[in-house]
Amino acid sequence: MNGDKQIEALLRSPCARRAVLWEPVGDGYVKCNVCERHCVIPPGRRGMCGARYNRDGELFVLTYGNISSMSNNPMSKKPFFNFFPDEYALTVGSWGCNFVCPWCQNFEISKVWARSCQYVSPQRFIDIMRRIGSTGTSFSFNEPSVTLLEYSLDVMPLARKRGWFNTYVTNGYMTRESVELLVKHGLDAANIDIKGCPGTIERWTGADVNIVWRNAKLLKQMGVHIEITTLVIPTVNDDEECLRSIARRIRKELGSETPWHVTRYFAMYKAYERGLPPETPTKTVERAYQIGKDEGLLYVYVGNVWPAHPYENTYCPNCGELIIERTGLRTRVLVEEPFCPKCGELIHIVMRNRRGEIHDWRKI
Repeated sequence: MNGDKQIEALLRSPCARRAVLWEPVGDGYVKCNVCERHCVIPPGRRGMCGARYNRDGELFVLTYGNISSMSNNPMSKKPFFNFFPDEYALTVGSWGCNFVCPWCQNFEISKVWARSCQYVSPQRFIDIMRRIGSTGTSFSFNEPSVTLLEYSLDVMPLARKRGWFNTYVTNGYMTRESVELLVKHGLDAANIDIKGCPGTIERWTGADVNIVWRNAKLLKQMGVHIEITTLVIPTVNDDEECLRSIARRIRKELGSETPWHVTRYFAMYKAYERGLPPETPTKTVERAYQIGKDEGLLYVYVGNVWPAHPYENTYCPNCGELIIERTGLRTRVLVEEPFCPKCGELIHIVMRNRRGEIHDWRKI
């Protein structure tokens, strides 16, 4: 099927919906206001992410419920280590992205535009959650804020009604208006990628990292649980000055209780074409861990280290007592309330104990 026929078939499918957050700008062009690229899209064309299409002067999203990937993932895989850490979230992705990272781990779906409809309705999403025992939603894999925004706005309230939580794993490049919509419709937690430092990371992602920081701060102020992830990549963001500045900024702008995940990179997609190395040594993320602790962060975690690493566990920030033990993707919470059993220190986690009681450190 050629491109025009693919688009027409998509537009007739349930995966196409009139988009939110756009405006006409004349001569049939529209301006998308979902992310901070603010693409101005001519008739019959898509925006940069590939998910938004101008049909005769109206903006449509082509990825509403258009699911490329679905799995019931442990929260440790997101990663969310301080938010319902031993539970599972039904996780979905779609097609497309608004960043140009050459190391993308999910390039099979993020660098491909939707050509057909693989529809999962919001109600079917909820039915699947109930059947397999998920307790939360997660919009992830490729960039959900530009591909699954409208869909998540419909799914999240349905999950909330059943007492389930809603999460995003995101590059954080959405507009303030998108942030407000997400929070209004039930977003509970976000893991946000801070991919590097201002002045250097832009050439790799094609985006302003300061906007990501702005949104992380805004989401936290609006009551959303925030965890930060940095994929540590040699020659991109692994120098001490950059890592230290990220840790310092987390403490100053988001709070010392905000978890920071420093994870190992492995070459994917166009990494070799851009001259990047095969992988990040374990000692590099161990050094990043120590930098985070030195800068006053209470919860720093290493990632992509196998089979297990002591820095993946959660410890009491006061006395060092083991609170949450992780081995691979298996998580064991050793407390019934968010307090250290040894010294009584508050542990900054949101958790459900064995009696089904939810404890949120922010409400204690």
